[in-house]
Amino acid sequence: MKVVLFCGGMGMRLRDYDENVPKPMVPIGYRPILWHVMKYYAHFGHKDFILCLGHRADAIKNYFRNYDECVSNDFVLSDGGRRLELLHSDIGDWRITLVDTGINANIGQRLKAVEPYLAGEAEFFANYSDGLTDLPLPAQLDHFRRQDVSASFLCVRPQLSCHFVVAQHDGQVTSVQDVEQTGLRINGGFFIFRAAIFDYLRRGEDLVMDAFQQLLDRNQLLAYCYDGFWQSMDTFRDKQRLDDLYARGEAPWVVWQRPGPATVRAASDAAPPIPLPHARRGALRSG
Repeated sequence: MKVVLFCGGMGMRLRDYDENVPKPMVPIGYRPILWHVMKYYAHFGHKDFILCLGHRADAIKNYFRNYDECVSNDFVLSDGGRRLELLHSDIGDWRITLVDTGINANIGQRLKAVEPYLAGEAEFFANYSDGLTDLPLPAQLDHFRRQDVSASFLCVRPQLSCHFVVAQHDGQVTSVQDVEQTGLRINGGFFIFRAAIFDYLRRGEDLVMDAFQQLLDRNQLLAYCYDGFWQSMDTFRDKQRLDDLYARGEAPWVVWQRPGPATVRAASDAAPPIPLPHARRGALRSG
């Protein structure tokens, strides 16, 4: 299956890191977060990528045009440095289509712009390219394929330390709860779509705020709830947490370094998938 990656946002909340580096190119360890997302999909056998570019498209294009396999792979150097033999390869069997989808386009417009590159595809993955997880991808895909729907997305608990408040119009507070105790969930940014998704995307409309609302009305949207590791990189603090996990060798999303073949976790490791019409308390993160 092809994988559409949205790489065009400006990442305004990460400007404290470096405003000249596009968000997908912010590094975690040796490689940018975009690479980690792609490596995750490749681990499960999905190596045909479509990158929807926008802000600093040149930086992403140049990164892959000048990709250095030696950075994250072992190699043998001989003949006084004139001969180099790679022992492993990251992207040797990947296919990467890079498409400039506009500086100011929203996610829906970016997806619509790459529709021609998905011709003939009955289903495909899509991703915000700013979050990492150890989700057993085959489990989500299997559930999606057993449902007569057009879209599925990963639904996770927000990584927030705050309180959820319910108040009346006059300011009278009726409830104060720790957000972790409310059962609220958000869109984790890992999508699976059927080609029919393009029937719900009109020119200029956004994916979540427009197309998803139509899907909801037609019972065509599923939320795959998952309680394992998930972390977005929305802020510099998020980046620091991911950096720390990676530096300690405790990065749960690095599934490609686990021994043995890619396997699906036991059902007890994840909450059961639920149709969105029965779970509308979840927030739809729009990227």
